[in-house]
Amino acid sequence: MAFVKDMLRMWAHSWKRFISIAMITLLGVAVLTGIYAGCRDAFRSTDRFFDAQGLHDVQVLSTAGLSNGDIAALRKVNGVAKVQAERSQEVTFDLDGRKSATMQEIGTNGIDQPYLQEGRMPKKAGEIAVTRKFIRDSGKRIGSRLTVAPESASSDTSDTNDTNGADGTNETNGTDEAPSFPTKLTIVGVVLDPQNLSNPDGYSAMTSFRSTATTDYTFFAPSDGVTGTLYTSATLLVKGTAAESTFDESYENTVKQVTDRIDGTVKTDRQKARRQELLGAGNKKIVDARAEADKKFADAQSQIDANRQQFNQQVDQIVDMQASAAAAGAATNGANAGAAAAAGATTPQLDETTRETMRETIIAASPELTQAKQQLDQAQSQLNEQKASTEQTLKTKENELKTSIPQVRWYVQDRQSLGGFSALKSDLDSIQSLGNAFPIVFLLVAVMMSLTAMARMVEEDRSLIGTYVGLGYGRLAVASRYLLFALLACLIGGGLGLIAGFLGIPAFLLVVLQGMYVMPGLRLEYDWLYGSLGIALFVVGVLAATIYACVQEMRQTPASLLRPKAPRAGSRILLERIRPVWNRIGFLGKVTARNIFRFKSRLIMTVGGVAGCTALIVCGLAINDTVADLGIKQYRDIYQYDLMVVSDDSDASAMRTKVASDGRVTSSLDVRIESGDLTVAGSGDGDSGKAGSSGSESIQLVAVPEKHLSDLGEMVTLQPVSSGILGTSGVGKTGSLKLDDDGVIVAQSAASALGVKAGSKVRLTNGDGVQATAKVSAVNRNLIGSDVYVSETYYAKLFDSKDAKNTKNSKSSEDSEALTWNAMLAKLSGSDTSQTDYAESLEEDSSVMKAVSCAHMADSFKFDLMGAVVALIVALAGGLALVVLFTLANTNVSERVREMATLKVLGFFDREVHHYVNREMMILTVMGVILGLPLGRLVGGMLTMALNMPSLYFEVEVKPLSYVIAAVATMAFALLVQLFVNPVLDRIDPISSLKSVE
Repeated sequence: MAFVKDMLRMWAHSWKRFISIAMITLLGVAVLTGIYAGCRDAFRSTDRFFDAQGLHDVQVLSTAGLSNGDIAALRKVNGVAKVQAERSQEVTFDLDGRKSATMQEIGTNGIDQPYLQEGRMPKKAGEIAVTRKFIRDSGKRIGSRLTVAPESASSDTSDTNDTNGADGTNETNGTDEAPSFPTKLTIVGVVLDPQNLSNPDGYSAMTSFRSTATTDYTFFAPSDGVTGTLYTSATLLVKGTAAESTFDESYENTVKQVTDRIDGTVKTDRQKARRQELLGAGNKKIVDARAEADKKFADAQSQIDANRQQFNQQVDQIVDMQASAAAAGAATNGANAGAAAAAGATTPQLDETTRETMRETIIAASPELTQAKQQLDQAQSQLNEQKASTEQTLKTKENELKTSIPQVRWYVQDRQSLGGFSALKSDLDSIQSLGNAFPIVFLLVAVMMSLTAMARMVEEDRSLIGTYVGLGYGRLAVASRYLLFALLACLIGGGLGLIAGFLGIPAFLLVVLQGMYVMPGLRLEYDWLYGSLGIALFVVGVLAATIYACVQEMRQTPASLLRPKAPRAGSRILLERIRPVWNRIGFLGKVTARNIFRFKSRLIMTVGGVAGCTALIVCGLAINDTVADLGIKQYRDIYQYDLMVVSDDSDASAMRTKVASDGRVTSSLDVRIESGDLTVAGSGDGDSGKAGSSGSESIQLVAVPEKHLSDLGEMVTLQPVSSGILGTSGVGKTGSLKLDDDGVIVAQSAASALGVKAGSKVRLTNGDGVQATAKVSAVNRNLIGSDVYVSETYYAKLFDSKDAKNTKNSKSSEDSEALTWNAMLAKLSGSDTSQTDYAESLEEDSSVMKAVSCAHMADSFKFDLMGAVVALIVALAGGLALVVLFTLANTNVSERVREMATLKVLGFFDREVHHYVNREMMILTVMGVILGLPLGRLVGGMLTMALNMPSLYFEVEVKPLSYVIAAVATMAFALLVQLFVNPVLDRIDPISSLKSVE
């Protein structure tokens, strides 16, 4: 019982150490669990929401729309649970200018159901539900009316409409009518689109560089009032995915099995079948047109023949009359009166030659008959010409039909293709990766501080330990006094850390997240396994340090423990050997220098602890500086052009004419831009950058005309790079990189994520879905987006050759056509504001698909979530620095109580004692700061390299101000600790402190 009482008394006496260990554990557990819990809560709530609303696992799009046959084929795919055919149409309306929206039919099979936030769901024709973004921008409310107009060649089946317009499929095949929605609309509800969770009312909606929307808004309408049987897309749910988290790799593997099956057989077969349907419809129209023309020509010919017959009868009648009159006259002059009578009774018989001669004479003698004959001949000639022309036109149509109907292309996409989904996932993944890295530093610091505190605690009880051991207490029983002390401190600190980690920090993160995304049903959850393991990790670390400290003392005999510990032997320090410097240092300065370097363990612990905390602060600020400069570096340094304009292939010429006529461009470069993929398959043979590396990245494939390859360097800064541990090592000279016909230039953002380097072989997929193996000639510095630059010649070699895969969709060499330059990179005159306004005005032009202003992108780029997490990490690192300095300062004082008492006996005033002790701590703190600043830069580089996010590369940037802030903050914490330590120094009693231990 006395042993227990003494143990409790000892614990109460060491309350400062207890608080220090508990606080360090609290901060470490909070960091370990807090960021993880916040991201996990967001992941789980979002996954539940997606399951409740039936967000599709796979979406199939086609350039020719989808028919009932396509939907039936998708239902037969193994692993597909549900298929929903969807119809949509792009419309325009006036809202402070021309705005566009996608009219989306609400599916009836439970897939992609909008989440009702206000009002009710539309049920009747003409009723719609809109998003909160539209309500905010338009000022309308439930009950407001809106009139829209279908866009020309609009909706997601614009390619289909163009095709139908060319061959008349819609008019011929009634089953392939494009979707059509009511135009007079009434708002009855406000909904959240599950495909886009961005918060329009928050401080940060989806950042510009990730925006994938083709229209301004989405309107949701019921099936009532929607016409047309041609579907714009098909959405699928995969069996077994509802039981998995949509953010886990197992979910991606399950979905990939189904998409591979669709790509393997269904896609190819249905593309062929759909094109045959279009060809058949075109041929049917030509056959019908020929039949109709033949009928019209036959009717016209019959009419001309009837008129000519009537004309001939009239002429023949005149001929007969003239022949009869001539015969009667001849008989009158003859001698035979009987013969004359017989001749008057019958018409004389004329041979055909005589009759024809008489006809021509009669017609020539009569202007009316001459005119009638000319009209008949002219009508016949015109009819013959029309016949020949029509036949030639139909034959031309037959010959052009196959070339006028392009190959049908299917696009099979998963949830990663949804801009809102991929943005949320990348945000949370990046934050979670930070949450996995920072606790390691906290754990190391906790172990170091625990070792320092517990070693001092055991050393103070050295004689008491010897007494207990001499009285027969086991070493384990004696050590339990300190082990239980450390365990209790860890458990209390860890318990408070779990409260902060599963409630405080997640609540803060979720507030920030809800400023960017709408997450219905969001709630905080506790993970017993992860929380217990978090505490156990710090308990093991602290107990290991305590066991080490106990073993170091208890391995001695009781007699040795009962005697005072021999003072450390004096030794010269390096500074003493530098005589010119040492001789000019005062007495107290020499004492301070000897004390700093004589106690090496204290030197290592203090410098190491302070350096670790300073490094954490620098690391957090480095990430903040890196993210803040991404937009400026990319859109002002790397991209030298001011404007990028993209159009459809058919509008490329009109787009260039429009831009040229505006007179704003000072220089330009025509290019072809396609959306594609870059894939690296793990082979382990060294051809793909990293042995065994694999992965895929969405890219922007930029083809450059062969005659203007050298002009690319004027629009984009071509600078070769090689990734290093600091994030920006290996940057080559600007302009030293040239695009040629031997390979492609890959953006650093994609190369870093996939482990690609110069000389690697990669698989490229172009905008037509054609795949080919390409050589990487260089990796170009690029931070935002994943551009892959290729020359015109190398593009043709890759995607027009017989070696390219998916040759069913590729062109043969003899049928290959020149590339259509559907985009323009241009430098503009005028200010940033005028350039932004000009880009916005271009998007209103019908020939422009997208216009991007680099000035606008540089100014609007934000990453608010990362900034909030960095602020949290810096605050926690500052708290850790404060606790570390407090622990080290109190340990330093407790070790040197007799020394402080001696100084007081020698006549030192309190202020002089303060200066004597605090000067050593400040010097050690400065040493820790000096070591921590470059260490923080190093750790920041490693962490940012670990942040592999889609289309982003974090080039580490630490501003001088960040170093100053980290150093000043750490020194400020050291000065704050002095305010707590000085009263302790004042309370030292010289008499009791200098009593002999024995």
